[in-house]
Amino acid sequence: MKLGPRIHPHLWFDREAREAAEFYCSLFPNSRIVRTLKLPDTPSGEVEIVDFELSGQPFQAMSAGPMFKLNEAISLVVGCETQDEIDYYWNALSAVPEAEACGWLKDRFGLSWQIVPAALDDIMHNSDPAALGRVTQAILQMKKLDLAALLAAEAGPA
Repeated sequence: MKLGPRIHPHLWFDREAREAAEFYCSLFPNSRIVRTLKLPDTPSGEVEIVDFELSGQPFQAMSAGPMFKLNEAISLVVGCETQDEIDYYWNALSAVPEAEACGWLKDRFGLSWQIVPAALDDIMHNSDPAALGRVTQAILQMKKLDLAALLAAEAGPA
């Protein structure tokens, strides 16, 4: 089977592409700035393009002015193995407390993230509708997700 073209996210920033990429690379293992490029004399003035990797996943960021803004329609999902990992990424990334809900946060650059337990996919695909309902209701009450509380909600009353 032939693989198709490689797909990677491209993020538009006003002027913070390099700063954002450096910050993200400082948080995630196996991350690095691959290269940068400055394009002079574009309709946006000088544009900087930053190619980087987060946990081995390629990304591209561009500083090209304020014409377009990041919004919640796109978010990056971080699947965490432990509550300590959830806490680490949440504390490092969250910068807009009023945007926090159900495991979603917004960082200081305006990028939305979902910081979730890696087990959430299995929890949400539980074939018991009552368990799914309890987990959904638990998530709706949380800002930062609590893995132990989600597992308890899935298990139900003792």
